[in-house]
Amino acid sequence: MTKNYVVEGMTCEHCRSAVEEEISEVVGTQGVDVDLTSGNVAVTGEGFSDGEIIAAVEEAGYTVRQ
Repeated sequence: MTKNYVVEGMTCEHCRSAVEEEISEVVGTQGVDVDLTSGNVAVTGEGFSDGEIIAAVEEAGYTVRQ
């Protein structure tokens, strides 16, 4: 399964790395693809919830647009 999220506030490679690292720690995620230009974050895997991904993004210091 792949779910897409729009993350606000990312502007650089450090931002990308921080978001990827936090989301990768969520149980069930298998891949994270961050597009800095659009803010789109595609998360692949099984068994993770939107709430877990949103919490991971917030832990990295960013916000998911809902």
